[in-house]
Amino acid sequence: MAQITRDEIVHIEKLAMLNLSEQEIDNYTKDMQEILNYAEIINNIDTSNTDETIATTEQFNKFRKDEVIPSKTRENLLQNAPSQVEGMFQIPNVIN
Repeated sequence: MAQITRDEIVHIEKLAMLNLSEQEIDNYTKDMQEILNYAEIINNIDTSNTDETIATTEQFNKFRKDEVIPSKTRENLLQNAPSQVEGMFQIPNVIN
């Protein structure tokens, strides 16, 4: 079983440029060990009789038919524009 030491947490703290209290270092050491213990349990589960899956349900995407449909005309779309120039929306400058 993998073990994590307090020194490894202090090393990670320095790499991440954190400023942890002694209590936080102890808490992170305990929490990381619990995570490693859980990962070890997961790694030891026998999945040899389990079918592979790619989703949790048997539902599939239902795609609509890809059809070309007429779009609105430029004039119709520009009716929504508060301001337009040369057949395009005119917007305020955002970069000077």
